[in-house]
Amino acid sequence: MTQRVLVAALVMVLAGVGCGLTEKATPFAMTINHSSFGMGEMKFEAGDIVRFTVTNADPIDHELIIGDQRVQDLHEKGTEAEHGSVPGEISIPAGETRTTVYKFDEAGTLFFACHLPGHFAYGMHGDIIVKEIA
Repeated sequence: MTQRVLVAALVMVLAGVGCGLTEKATPFAMTINHSSFGMGEMKFEAGDIVRFTVTNADPIDHELIIGDQRVQDLHEKGTEAEHGSVPGEISIPAGETRTTVYKFDEAGTLFFACHLPGHFAYGMHGDIIVKEIA
């Protein structure tokens, strides 16, 4: 296989395509408006696969990063200009809509945030509570 084919296959797997994640995902829509996600907390069950569809109604770019504290710290200090190939990490240009699929593997607390300069400090973050399956 060529390197291009291998990279394309890896991107598809990471995005949830080819392993059935997209087809099994529960839809969850959110709109960013006035540099706010409009919620401070989300709740899911361990094992949930969620398709996040995020509309950016602002005239500026944003991102959605889902992960534990380590992931959030890396992105707050990081220099990635664009997201899209890692589940739970998307860039959403002004006036556009983007989608990502994320599987919540185990119970605990995760976080969601926008780490573009100054956005986290402005309040673009919240908690994700993942409960044991009832």
